[in-house]
Amino acid sequence: MAVVTKENENYAILATTPTKAVPMPAPVALPARAGRVRRLCRTLSRRAAAVAVAAASLAALAASAAAQPNPRLPQVTIQAGIHLIRAEVADTPATRAIGLMLRERLGPNEGMLFVFQHKAPQCFWMKNTLIPLSIAFIDDDGRIANIADMQPHSEDSHCSAKPVRFALEMDQGWFARRGIAAGNQLSSAGLFPAASTK
Repeated sequence: MAVVTKENENYAILATTPTKAVPMPAPVALPARAGRVRRLCRTLSRRAAAVAVAAASLAALAASAAAQPNPRLPQVTIQAGIHLIRAEVADTPATRAIGLMLRERLGPNEGMLFVFQHKAPQCFWMKNTLIPLSIAFIDDDGRIANIADMQPHSEDSHCSAKPVRFALEMDQGWFARRGIAAGNQLSSAGLFPAASTK
């Protein structure tokens, strides 16, 4: 053992004495609970690793999707007065989630029709969307409930005035330039079945 004194902020060893060997305590048996804790820690570590891998995979998928425009979807023809619209159909959760993201332009009279399984209030935003759009929320009979203009990259919500199953996105101002407003009727064979029965 060493004895230390303090002199002028410097330490000096004054004397040294031999130290005795201190016996180590015998290993202690851990209760059965400790084994469960170790297994739980291993399980949590594996799950955390799995979550990290899944998160990395989703991030890679999102980066890949962001790097290239989304593919074109099957189209339907919709009549709006004397105007014919060629609308891509987004009718699955995946295609509706992507919508027109990363598209640089729409052709003349082209748009995207969002089709939902059930009538409900529908809301849209413009995250990762490069072009300004107008959206018409459409009743089952093809009647326009309301129209909203949306700005690129905006995360503001634009919602239907009432529960609907359809929403049609077009270049911003497309409806206004053609005098099409809420209350106007759209038609499309097999798409708006109630319109053909009136």
